[in-house]
Amino acid sequence: MSVRILALVGSLRAGSHNRQLAEAAAKHAPEGVAIEVYEGLADVPFYNEDIDVEGGVPQAAQALRDSARAADALLLFSPEYNGTMPAVLKNSIDWLSRPYGAGALSGRPVAVVGTAAGQYGGVWAQDEARKAAGIAGGAVVEDLKLSIPGSLSRFAELHPADDAEVAENIAAVVGRLAGQVTPAAA
Repeated sequence: MSVRILALVGSLRAGSHNRQLAEAAAKHAPEGVAIEVYEGLADVPFYNEDIDVEGGVPQAAQALRDSARAADALLLFSPEYNGTMPAVLKNSIDWLSRPYGAGALSGRPVAVVGTAAGQYGGVWAQDEARKAAGIAGGAVVEDLKLSIPGSLSRFAELHPADDAEVAENIAAVVGRLAGQVTPAAA
């Protein structure tokens, strides 16, 4: 069974440690699991029901929905901005939640991980992302967590993929998330 996981990164910064953590997840994914780090979140307009109409959904939003529907599970990477998740990640969840009751997140396993500069690694933001993804219809794996503190110093000179502890932990998260996918979905 091959499992496809879509990774959404809540930071648009080129040198984002969360982006690097997503790259580490892709590099260290167990055999049979492919991770696509989604490109294009910066192009998705803010959610607005006036533009979310059949035949008129903005191309960037439709591409996000199509990618999520093609995935077996989603792995969200959230830094912490002012004690909560970044707007780009919340906006992505909002687009994926529609149409109501049949959005692209509906029933798909979702896990949230991340890293942040603070001593708790962004847990508040990740908790908020879990809450939003669950309300949006995702099957959030609540006990599947990875919050890496001190990103500014920890990853100043070392890519997360080259940090043995991070590599082991992110591979375990990906493996457990892939294990939530039902064989019929994969």
